[in-house]
Order: sequence, then structure tokens, then C-alpha cells
Amino acid sequence: MTDTVFVYVTYISTTPEKLWEALTSSDFTEKYFFGSSIQSDWKEGSSITYSRNGQVTDHGIILKCELQRILSFTWNYVLDKTPREHPSQVTFELKPMDSTVKLTLKHENLLPSDLVDKDDTFQGFNNGWPAILSNLKSLLETGNTLPPISI
Repeated sequence: MTDTVFVYVTYISTTPEKLWEALTSSDFTEKYFFGSSIQSDWKEGSSITYSRNGQVTDHGIILKCELQRILSFTWNYVLDKTPREHPSQVTFELKPMDSTVKLTLKHENLLPSDLVDKDDTFQGFNNGWPAILSNLKSLLETGNTLPPISI
């Protein structure tokens, strides 16, 4: 069986330091990630959780954490009851390019059902991640997130 992979690349006018802070600090994630707070000690082998309204929504184990360069962890969505051999894996890679940072998100070990072929939803990693990362980009470049979208 072939694992499904979702890759999303964006270029953000920011510094690696500020982007790293945005990826790892609840002060930022709550603004651009559908109200999610993030918690970890950012050490390989440690847990990472995303929570909304005090309830854990997603969790995993940090696989790689190189300050301002790469962050990789397993991903488990609490409400997902799909049988899986292995959890999926998210990797954020930051590459400085003058006054811009190239951010590559790779979400691996996905099942075909993790992707939703509809353009009027945030369901599916292929619809959720672009919305989240577009909001992150807007926040870092303008100080404001995108206006709420009704779909």
C-alpha cells in the first residue's frame, strides 16, 4: 500500500525566529489555527498537543526539533476512529531566503480518506492546512488574520 502525502509550500515575509515562535507558541496558534493552543517542551520524544476550549483535539510525539529549521511530529486527531497502522506525521521545514522564509509543510502517512475532494470545506488535510497556513502568513505579514469565512 502506498501512503498518501500532502505537501504545501508558502513564502512568508518574516524571520525564521518569528515563524518558529508562531508555530510553537499558543499566543500565535490561537489566532491562526482555528483557536487551537499548543503545548510541548519541544524536545524529541516529548508529547505535543493542540487544544480548543480546554479539550485536546490533536496530539503526537515530537520526532525532530531543530530550532528555527525543522519541526516534525506524529499526528493523531482525537475524533478520528479510522483504523491506522501508524499515526500520520507532520513536518514543518523553514528555509531562510533573504527577508523571506520558505515554509514547507509535509503531512505523511495519510490514508486516502484523509483528503476531501471538495472546495467548500475545511475538512480534510488538503483543505484545512492551506486555510491555517494562509492565516499564519497573513498574521505574520500584516499583524491580522484573515476575516472569518463562512462555508
